[in-house]
Amino acid sequence: MLFKKGVEELVDDVKSGRLDEDSVVSYFKERSARLNPKLRAYISTCTVKGNNGPLHGIPFAVKDNMQLNGTKTTSGSKILENYGSTFTATAVKKLLDNGGTVIGKTNLDEFAMGSSTEYSAFFASKNPWDISRVPGGSSGGSAAAVASGMVPFALGSDTGGSIRQPASFCGIVGYKPTYGLVSRYGLSAFASSMDQIGPLTKSVRDAALVGSMIFGRDLNDATTIDKKINVMNTLENSIEGMKFALPSEFVKGLTSTAKIVLEEAIEALKRLGARVEEVSIPSLKYAVAVYYIIAPAEASSNLSRYDGIKYGLRVEEDSIDETYNQTRDEGFGKEVKRRIMLGTFTLSATYYDAYFDKAQRVRAKITDELLKIFLTHDAIVGPTTPKTAFKFGELSSPLDYYLQDIYTIPANLAGLPSISVPMGFVEKLPIGLQIMGKRFDDSKILQIARAYEKVRGEFPMPNIDDDGGEK
Repeated sequence: MLFKKGVEELVDDVKSGRLDEDSVVSYFKERSARLNPKLRAYISTCTVKGNNGPLHGIPFAVKDNMQLNGTKTTSGSKILENYGSTFTATAVKKLLDNGGTVIGKTNLDEFAMGSSTEYSAFFASKNPWDISRVPGGSSGGSAAAVASGMVPFALGSDTGGSIRQPASFCGIVGYKPTYGLVSRYGLSAFASSMDQIGPLTKSVRDAALVGSMIFGRDLNDATTIDKKINVMNTLENSIEGMKFALPSEFVKGLTSTAKIVLEEAIEALKRLGARVEEVSIPSLKYAVAVYYIIAPAEASSNLSRYDGIKYGLRVEEDSIDETYNQTRDEGFGKEVKRRIMLGTFTLSATYYDAYFDKAQRVRAKITDELLKIFLTHDAIVGPTTPKTAFKFGELSSPLDYYLQDIYTIPANLAGLPSISVPMGFVEKLPIGLQIMGKRFDDSKILQIARAYEKVRGEFPMPNIDDDGGEK
């Protein structure tokens, strides 16, 4: 039952000779082929082998908004449906250089704009715990692939919670590093001041291992920082004596059952010798509004490159303007169009001061309030999501979707490291505990998450092998 093994265990098995690297890749490719028709986690499959290295023989999946030379990179959009990558994203290349093998490009909400993968231009991925429910988004395909054991780990991108929210919905670990630690070169841009690549894994140790391999300065991304952080060195250290903040704003929206699960997680942290103090962060109530002004504004600028001239879909019309307009009309889905229009509106000369400039000022206020918490606390803890995975079609309005990221957005606005780790079940569906730290405190949040993971005990995998597969 290789699908239950994590990255570290598989690395040890291959290194010791207990497993052959080719057989490991073949096993996960076969499992993916068998389960993908049910879960629809992949947009496309491939076999791109890396060099000799510590991940030699270890397969992984890549969210299909990251370039991988020789494969299609669609970003979940019809405008890039037939676009072939001519280079490889830095984060993906680093994992290939470490020996990994890419076996699939995973589904996502179009251009990473969504919280369910329902906004993919091709199809919706499904949650392995209940296929009538969403896996989250926008990295829903990556989360479903890891949770079901189709791959030991996958890469996702996180602009407002798109790694952590699907990790919570699917009962796995999702880690968003500090903004600037991981290169965004080769990632389709959504909101450049918040986009960040990170791993989805079965365990915190695996998240730390994979994360450490993709850190580093990249001359192709001016926002990256040359900062040495060894997250593995302190991973198993005690958290005794640490002090955590639990924002009251993160508790108000929970159901009574979810509050019980959160209380049990808080008690587990206290048993480890940590203190947990409830605090108030007043500006958090503005986080969603601020995000949905800034992110669409940046998206409207970033997506202007898709014009039917340079690459991707081209709808021929009589004039350049008509070609441009018709290409974008046919190529973009409704959520992407909605955000482009929102962003264009808030960046217009008439409304810039009233919306975008004001949102940036409130963003700075939220960041300042978060940083003040870290002067007296080691981390901020709370639920990753206000609820568990919802059913397809259950949420009808865009605002309902936007509120799914209410607890995860603050980390992106402030560029902070954050991780979601499974903490329990609400009506048989998983829900995650989020741990957020100050910038470059990645080692500390991973240490806290690992300590909690050990006291929580092993978290089960969903049983989706009802078609004769391994049990």
